[in-house]
Amino acid sequence: MPDESLTHLDEEGRAHMVDVSAKPATTRRAVAEGLVRMQAKTRALLMGGQLQKGDALAVARVAGIQGAKRTADLIPLCHPLRLDKVSVDLEAQDEDVVRVRVEAIAHDRTGVEMEALCGVAAAALSIYDMVKGVDRSATIESVRLLTKEGGRSGTWRRAEEETGA
Repeated sequence: MPDESLTHLDEEGRAHMVDVSAKPATTRRAVAEGLVRMQAKTRALLMGGQLQKGDALAVARVAGIQGAKRTADLIPLCHPLRLDKVSVDLEAQDEDVVRVRVEAIAHDRTGVEMEALCGVAAAALSIYDMVKGVDRSATIESVRLLTKEGGRSGTWRRAEEETGA
């Protein structure tokens, strides 16, 4: 890591919002993912659009986009960013898992990792909300950053053996 200091702490150890005013705006991109594990029959209902609450996948996509857009309202020290793109991909995996993947892109002075992660969390929570009537045992797992690009630190990618790629 180029700089291992905690930038959200001032000289006295107090939390503060980092000053990014002198940083140049560059294109930033981040991809994050999370898994929603549920009973196989629940996943079949979800993917088949057969839940009583309606099209849970469409709702989860919108929730993911909204979650990314509202990151600065949810995470106290995050800068509000003007996002240029947020995409939410929902994919059935195995017989009991839906993978949520969010890509966030902005041309700004700070990265979009938190926006991608908040998007994943919001989409996964939305799926849980939509399936909880038939499966309260559903879980949200492995919310994590997969890649980030741009800025002074450049590109970072999670090792392939950790992503299943």
